[in-house]
Amino acid sequence: MELIIMLVVGGIFLFLGWRIWKKEQITLIHSYHYTKVSETDKKAYTEKMGKGIIIIGIGMIITGAVDFFTSTSYGWIFFGIGFVLGFVIMIAAQKKYNGGMF
Repeated sequence: MELIIMLVVGGIFLFLGWRIWKKEQITLIHSYHYTKVSETDKKAYTEKMGKGIIIIGIGMIITGAVDFFTSTSYGWIFFGIGFVLGFVIMIAAQKKYNGGMF
């Protein structure tokens, strides 16, 4: 069951991250997160935010796969790494392009 949940949720994160990054759909991010982002910075902002979300999604998928194939909980290490790395990328983009979290 864990594999299915992690694959579905990770896949959703990959899809949303791809839409934000490649299609530059900034509206998939809550509006108060990009209110101060200038038009010239929107491409770079959506790229970094999308990549951060994709990294979190990859961590979820790897977590489900490792836990399923090894019958252990070591996969959660990958979840932690993916979540922290993706979150750090997103926070850095927020501070750089929006001037803060809100």
